Amino acid sequence: MNRPIPFYDENAETYAGRSRNLPTERLEVFARQVTAGGAILELGCGAGEDSEWLAARGFVVTPTDGSSGMAAEAEKRLGRPVRVMRFDELDEVNVYDGVWACACLLHVPRAGLSDVLARIRRALRSGGVFYASYKAGETEGSDRFGRHYNRPSSEWLSNAYRDAGWPEPSIERVMGGGYDGEPTEWLHVTAIA
Repeated sequence: MNRPIPFYDENAETYAGRSRNLPTERLEVFARQVTAGGAILELGCGAGEDSEWLAARGFVVTPTDGSSGMAAEAEKRLGRPVRVMRFDELDEVNVYDGVWACACLLHVPRAGLSDVLARIRRALRSGGVFYASYKAGETEGSDRFGRHYNRPSSEWLSNAYRDAGWPEPSIERVMGGGYDGEPTEWLHVTAIA
């Protein structure tokens, strides 16, 4: 599951300094669904912008990233430690009221995604909210930067969530872009534990 990590380690400063539109609308919807002042785990926090936004609204945020380089960049922004953790290392149980995983689980190979989704389910308290976004597609593969993408269809993703013990997730399809500058269809997924 660590194939994209060398890219992020080697390009952490550049990636952190890129121009990025904060997903404010999605963050606001997520924040309204999570218990006020609740505990939120951010997976793949990157440079820490989303954790910063959530913390400013009174949530107790635990930022994590699989790349030590990106975690260091997030620490600069947040002024606090950021846990270096791959998704398959998550082993907490009933700790969080929300899990925010914006544009990060898309790097998990399909064969390992159900395990990661089950780990997230266990980490959430009953009624906890889980948001994740994926680049849509039919087959997994790498982009021109060598980053692996699972590129699921909505149907494949729904099945992966169900296989991991989740009730039917809400999936929204939206056109957008990404770091590579390519037009991309995104799947925005919300599930409740």
